[in-house]
Amino acid sequence: MNHITLAENTYLVGKNDTREVPFHRLILAKGTTYNAYLLKTEKPTLIDTVDMEFGREFVEHLSELIDPTELHYIVINHTEPDHSGGMAALAGRATNAIIVCTEPAVGELKEMYKMHNREFLVVKDGDTLDIGGKTLLFKETPYLHTEETMITYCVEDKILFPCDIFSTHVANTEIFADQAGFDITDDFIGYYNAIIHPHRRYVRTLINALEGLDVQMIAPSHGYILRDEIQKYIGLYATMSADNVNDKKVTIVYTTIRSNTKKVANHLQRIFEENNIQATVFNADKCEKSDILASIKEADAVFIGSSTKYADMIGNLEEVLKDLVEMDLEGKIGAAFGSYGWSGEAIEVIQDYLMQTNMNVQSTSHVIKTTGMTHVEFPVRVRFSPKDEQLKKIEHSATFVADLLLSAV
Repeated sequence: MNHITLAENTYLVGKNDTREVPFHRLILAKGTTYNAYLLKTEKPTLIDTVDMEFGREFVEHLSELIDPTELHYIVINHTEPDHSGGMAALAGRATNAIIVCTEPAVGELKEMYKMHNREFLVVKDGDTLDIGGKTLLFKETPYLHTEETMITYCVEDKILFPCDIFSTHVANTEIFADQAGFDITDDFIGYYNAIIHPHRRYVRTLINALEGLDVQMIAPSHGYILRDEIQKYIGLYATMSADNVNDKKVTIVYTTIRSNTKKVANHLQRIFEENNIQATVFNADKCEKSDILASIKEADAVFIGSSTKYADMIGNLEEVLKDLVEMDLEGKIGAAFGSYGWSGEAIEVIQDYLMQTNMNVQSTSHVIKTTGMTHVEFPVRVRFSPKDEQLKKIEHSATFVADLLLSAV
C-alpha cells in the first residue's frame, strides 16, 4: 500500500500488485498498481478505489488516514472492477459518502455493489464540485474505454485524475515516472496499444477535453504518476490515435424489398464517406455481378445485406455470395447487415456465407472479446425502417470498421 503526498492534502492510497496479473486476457508480467487518491479537504473526497480482490486491505489502509464515515464524496471515474471494486468493502463503512459519477455509471454501481439506496451525484461534462478548499472539474470521456468513463481535474492542484487513461502496467516501487530509473515510454505505449487503441476514435474527445487545462501532474489508476514531460505523454496519445492510412475503400452490396435495407446501405455509405473512406454501393438486383465482384476485389472492407422474405435472402444476392466463397479475400474486413420485419434470418444466412470466406468477418462476440465494447453489434440488424436508435447502431458499427481501416499498419 502507498501513502504518498502528491500535493497539500492530496494522497496516493493504492495497491501495488507485484504478481503476474491476468488482465484482459493478457498476463501483466511486470504486475500493476491500482491507484486511488484521497483529498483530505473540508469535504474529504476519495477518487476511485482498487481492484475488488484487495478491497478489505484497501479499507484498512484508508482507515489509517481517515475514518471512512468522514468521507463526503467518492468519485468513480470508471466502473470497471479494478477501479471501483473497493466499493464492495468500502460502501458499508463510508455510509455518509455521496457517490459522484456519470449517468451511465449509476445503474452499474447500484447493481454491482448493492447500492440502490445510496445517494448519487450525477455530473456532466464541464461540471465542477467544491469539496472545501479544492475544486474538481469533470470531463466526460465516453468509451475510453467504456461508456460511463470520465476524468477528474483538480483546479487548484492542477492534477488530472484520468483513471485508465495515461496509465502503465508496472508494479512500480518508485511512484513518479521521472524517478523510475528507466524510460517508461515503451510501457506507456504498450498500455495504450493493449487497452486504449481499440477505442482510438474517442481519444479525440480526450484531447479536446484537455484543451485549456493547465495539467501539471497526471495521476492515473495504473502505474506511474507523471509530473514531468506532461505534453510528451499527451502528444503520444494524440499521435497514436491519429488516422494513418489513406485511400481505403468499402464495397456495400444489398438487395431490398421496400427500400429499408437500401436505407441501411446508404447510411453505411454516408458514415464511411464522412470518415474519408470511399464507399461504393451496389443493388445486386440492378447491377452486373462482374462489376460487384471487381469492386469487392479492390475493397478493403465488404458489407453484404438483404431484406428477409420467408426466412431467406431475396433477389440475386446469393449468387454473389457463392462466388465470394471461392475468392481469395484475405486481409479484407467482412460484415453482414439487413432490415427485417419479423425474424431476420437472411442476415444470419449472409453471416454464414461470409464465415466461409477468409475475410476478417465481424461479429458481436469478436468485438466484445477484443475491445469490451457492448454498443457495437455485428451483424447489423435493423427492424423495418432505420430510425433514431437504429441509426445510431448502424453508425457505431460503421465507425468501428472505419477505425479498423484507418488505424491499420
